[in-house]
Amino acid sequence: MEESVTDTRRTWRRTGAFIAVASAGALGVGLSAAPAFAHTPVWSVTCDQVSVDLTAYSPNEDNTVTITVDGKDLLPAKTFRKEFHDRLELPAHDKEVTVRLIIEAGDGDQFSRDETKTAPVCEDDTPSPSPSTTPPSPTPPSPTPSVSSPAPSDTPSTSAPATPPAEPSTSAPGGGLAETGGSSATPLIAGAATLVILAGGGIMWAARKRRSAQH
Repeated sequence: MEESVTDTRRTWRRTGAFIAVASAGALGVGLSAAPAFAHTPVWSVTCDQVSVDLTAYSPNEDNTVTITVDGKDLLPAKTFRKEFHDRLELPAHDKEVTVRLIIEAGDGDQFSRDETKTAPVCEDDTPSPSPSTTPPSPTPPSPTPSVSSPAPSDTPSTSAPATPPAEPSTSAPGGGLAETGGSSATPLIAGAATLVILAGGGIMWAARKRRSAQH
């Protein structure tokens, strides 16, 4: 009876030892496998760039990553295994934009991620010039343009010469010659003048003779 109890105790001890060894082995396997599937998503957003570094994902399952900016695809859904690295340029923007990262892990939804970050507006590094405090100098009055007489032209004048006064016509009406001071009455006038002279001379001679007779 005592031997039977002793054998039973030995059997239970062996079974407990086997279970303990099996449990320790399973725990060791789990601990050694954990770092390989730690699922480490690291990503950052600046004013002009998105950096993504995904490591320790399942090497045997398909994982997908998607990045959007204000709802528009910056990185359409892309499949990867084990790890993924990328640098993406953000489009130019004059106000803050929302960047969204979506990760779907192939080995379980508990490892999937859906996160958002805000990209600020890039500031211009060039400082704007400060307004000048120096009053503007007065603008000098514009000089009065001098009126210069036109320079004599070397080109001979092409104007028509002055028309000389028209000479009196020497033709008489009807086609005859015009009178030039002489006419057919000229001899008569000359004869009458001669008679007047002779008459005057005779009168003077008679008067002298009468005076001589009276004395």
